[in-house]
Amino acid sequence: MRPSEVFKFCPRCTAPRAPENLGQSALQCAVCQFTFYFNPTVAAAAFVSRPDGRALFIRRAHDPAAGKLGIPGGFIDFGETAEEGLRREIREEVGLVVENVRFLMSFPNLYLYREVTYPVVDLVFTASAVEPDTAAALDGVAGIEWRFPRDVADDELAFDSMRVSIAAVRA
Repeated sequence: MRPSEVFKFCPRCTAPRAPENLGQSALQCAVCQFTFYFNPTVAAAAFVSRPDGRALFIRRAHDPAAGKLGIPGGFIDFGETAEEGLRREIREEVGLVVENVRFLMSFPNLYLYREVTYPVVDLVFTASAVEPDTAAALDGVAGIEWRFPRDVADDELAFDSMRVSIAAVRA
């Protein structure tokens, strides 16, 4: 189900939600006229490279796509820029500091979490690891692999956004 389908009542006045208003990108209460928008959340991830040209791939420890390969990153918190959130997520997941952060592309994604499918806009970057040998599997990461992007098969990757963005990195 989509996030908008979770709300059966107005979050302001608790009036029942009109059936024709289910599944929309905004909830507008017919009683109090309150409008609540269901916008996509934002995530940032990066192809983090080391001097030999290999990029860091993480093996996902949890669903969605547990066991599949991903690139380090995650959801942006309130008050963070995409770059700040990206750097924080990379530190949390693999303990690295990165530099030369460059925007690569964006891609719409769907993220299933606890029976709700969240719309996400993935912002994909490239970056360089400051000390690549210090990388470690930390929060939500089952393992790490330094690989040339050309050697990673699309079916090994966790999300459509990674399959699309790795093509840009391979070029």
